[in-house]
Amino acid sequence: MRLALAQLNAVVGDLDGNREKILEYVSEAGSAGADLIVFPELATTGYPPEDLLLRPSFVRAAHDSLESIAAAAHGIVALVGTPWFDRDLANACAVCADGRVQAVYRKHFLPNYGVFDEHRYFAEGRELVLVRFGDATFGPTICEDVWQPGPPATDLSLAGAQIIVNLSASPFHVGKAEEREEMLVTRARDTSAYLAFCNMVGGQDELVFDGHSVVLDPSGEVVARAPGFEEHLLVVDIEPAEAIGRRLRDVRRRELDRSRDTVPQAVTVELKSPREHREAATAAIAPFEPELEQMRRALTMGLRDYVGKNGFADVVVGVSGGIDSAVTAALCVGALGSERVHCVSMPSRFSSESTRSDAQQVAENLGCDFRELPIERIVEAVHDTFRSETDGGLAGIAAENLQARVRGVLLMALSNTYGWLVVSTGNKSELAVGYSTL
Repeated sequence: MRLALAQLNAVVGDLDGNREKILEYVSEAGSAGADLIVFPELATTGYPPEDLLLRPSFVRAAHDSLESIAAAAHGIVALVGTPWFDRDLANACAVCADGRVQAVYRKHFLPNYGVFDEHRYFAEGRELVLVRFGDATFGPTICEDVWQPGPPATDLSLAGAQIIVNLSASPFHVGKAEEREEMLVTRARDTSAYLAFCNMVGGQDELVFDGHSVVLDPSGEVVARAPGFEEHLLVVDIEPAEAIGRRLRDVRRRELDRSRDTVPQAVTVELKSPREHREAATAAIAPFEPELEQMRRALTMGLRDYVGKNGFADVVVGVSGGIDSAVTAALCVGALGSERVHCVSMPSRFSSESTRSDAQQVAENLGCDFRELPIERIVEAVHDTFRSETDGGLAGIAAENLQARVRGVLLMALSNTYGWLVVSTGNKSELAVGYSTL
């Protein structure tokens, strides 16, 4: 059986754009001879769609978009993440085949911690969906469903699933990709099933999705892995019958079966057999990059998508000659290219010649537009204004923050004039202690 995992970068709310991208991947997977293509969680709407889901017109439009995708599913089965309304709204996986939606699986576990707020929008699912595809049997799950030990993954295994498919939108933090795959290895071994995990990729507001989609065999060995931080179609051949061999030797599964009062029931869908493949697909296992490189790629991808998805073209960075602004400017160039990054130095009488020249050198090294806007006269004018208001003028924090405030005014003036997005140069030490100047 040939699987295709479509690791795509969806845009929240862009139903037309997301649909076109999904259809392109369906066509590409069909050309590669795939029997089954898997898309990420809520691929039709992007993740997280948040309060768009409270608009009935948006939910209806998402359903219409799904119908168009299903109509294109001929000769291939497509598992598509989408909102689904039937008495209540569900975070769902639509099983699309033969030109229509054949079944719908509703996410069981709705995360409501950290960045997640799914209880606000969705009702929990209860049923399993089991798809018989020739001699192969697979069952869909969605994101949090496999983070939980036990059901629904173990229930699907007991019901006969040889392949557990997981549609996901799993956000990135440093070390997340390796941590997540360790968990998936455990799930594959616990269920004695292939586990196909398809993750979202891209930035959406404050979230970054890293991809790293993966297929594991029933022993937990990696069969194929997509690269991180880029769109990718991962194609791999698997032999579902291998899961049966492992189950015959795995007494744990029998003990689990004996301990249950009832055998879990599933909505079963029968589909045509997969096609025969004369030549095996080459399974690629992209390596995990070093931690620092993952961090850099996450930052540049997150910035690129934030700028692009919010309709900006260029960005502006205040460069001081120090390391924080130099790193920020370099990340901006990595994300957008030097022609879209504008560096602005705003020296005062406290700025040394070396920091002024360093600021200019950074811009020249990066190939960016560079401007110098001295702020001494503006700072003095503000001090003059306050001398009659206070004894001796501004002092303490009021005086210390004045230069930063003036620089912020100038950067925002450039932003308002040219439509450039201001990129902050604050560092995490400042963030940790709450130090910032508006």
